Amino acid sequence: MTGFALFDTAIGRCGIGWTASAIAAVQLPEPTEDRTRARLRRRLPGPTESAPTPLALDAIERIIALLADGRAELRDIPLDMSGLPAFDQRVYRAAQTIPAGRTITYGGIASMIGSPGSAREVGRALGRNPFAIVVPCHRVVAAGGRTGGFSATGGVRTKLALLAAESR
Repeated sequence: MTGFALFDTAIGRCGIGWTASAIAAVQLPEPTEDRTRARLRRRLPGPTESAPTPLALDAIERIIALLADGRAELRDIPLDMSGLPAFDQRVYRAAQTIPAGRTITYGGIASMIGSPGSAREVGRALGRNPFAIVVPCHRVVAAGGRTGGFSATGGVRTKLALLAAESR
């Protein structure tokens, strides 16, 4: 059984989905709350909008704090990666080690996971990231420090806003 809730942050109204033991999805703000809900419902099988569980509430509070002042730690939030490709799981775990306010290249992540030369595949995995913010795909940049792409609503503008929020 999964549930989900929307919550306010410094960058807008985000969403979070959970199972009994882990976070199943985190959704960055869409143009409307209905679109944010729709994105979560597509990602989660049979979700019910409800009050957050203690686990989800803890994650929400830490996400809000991170986006307010850049000081909260998210890497120990349990994530439900069941059903995700093994490569993607390795990418997400590596991305979780990037400190707030810092960046690394797609190639750097590829090397971290023992797959040098797979920067494009790393980029594709991060483009599918179901745990935005908790798995900080916004901290991964293109070679030479270029921002690279960002698949969330607002694209690179949202990526830069997330990095700025963490640097406060």
